[in-house]
Amino acid sequence: MLKESLTEILYIMMGIVSFYSAYATLKEKNHPSKIPTALFWGLLGIIFTFSRIGLLWGNKNIYIPDIYTGYMVIVLTLLSAFRLVKIGKFDESTSEFKEQMSQKIGNLIFVPALALGIVTFIVAQIWTKQLGSLVAFWISTVVAAILALVITKGKVKEMADDGRRLLEVVGPISILPQLLAALGAVFTVAGVGEVIASGIKTIIPQGNILLGVIAYCVGMALFTMIMGNAFAAFAVITAGIGIPFVIAQGGNPVIVAALGMTAGYCGTLMTPMAANFNIVPTAILEMEDKKYGVIKYQVPVAIAMLIIHIVLMYFWAF
Repeated sequence: MLKESLTEILYIMMGIVSFYSAYATLKEKNHPSKIPTALFWGLLGIIFTFSRIGLLWGNKNIYIPDIYTGYMVIVLTLLSAFRLVKIGKFDESTSEFKEQMSQKIGNLIFVPALALGIVTFIVAQIWTKQLGSLVAFWISTVVAAILALVITKGKVKEMADDGRRLLEVVGPISILPQLLAALGAVFTVAGVGEVIASGIKTIIPQGNILLGVIAYCVGMALFTMIMGNAFAAFAVITAGIGIPFVIAQGGNPVIVAALGMTAGYCGTLMTPMAANFNIVPTAILEMEDKKYGVIKYQVPVAIAMLIIHIVLMYFWAF
């Protein structure tokens, strides 16, 4: 009950950020695509805020029917596909001011970033069952935001405007993780794992543990590259390869599952579909290569880590 309510508050706060972006867009006089952009962020805010609003007070019967959420997602997709979601204008600090504040604040600027990991770890360790890792991360975000305001002596309005700027710089790609996670669930229900398993049977001899491990780890990486999300790939590839070709051959389920998931993260490093990891940094840093600027430096590390995963699973799980 507490976990569901707090999680819903998290989504509501995400919706408020989207609503603020829609509001600011409508207020902007010379926005290049005012109505479509405001519609995009407004619909996203509705989905986040009201989809399961009843969970806030424990009533699961108050929600937006999934069919209408689906219609709104289609509209979001069309607005994005036709490039109607544009970035507005923002009041940014001058280079001189940034340099001055950099000298004044120094390394203290890293304290909020460190607080994200530290507070999340502490809260998740103490109240794992009651809250869960997602709520723990939300709590750490609030703590980090407060620390940032205290250290920089900034205003809440400035934080809101910069949050809106970051959201719009990333743009519609920001919803890609949610869409890919949903797609993974659809693939699982559709039986994609069974199709993959039937295909693998024609390639891997029954009882060959090494080939099973290689197929599982490489399959996780490749499917994650397609889906952009290791969580979405995990259910499909584990059902299709991990269970019949690794665990059924005597592999320790805990070790196999843990290494299988992180093998998927190797694929995350090599795909532009993992927008929050590989596209967001290029947008924030304004890199010239928007799709592959980060990825091309990560590929050698990802391949090396994937090989290590195969070796570890083969020797540790059996």
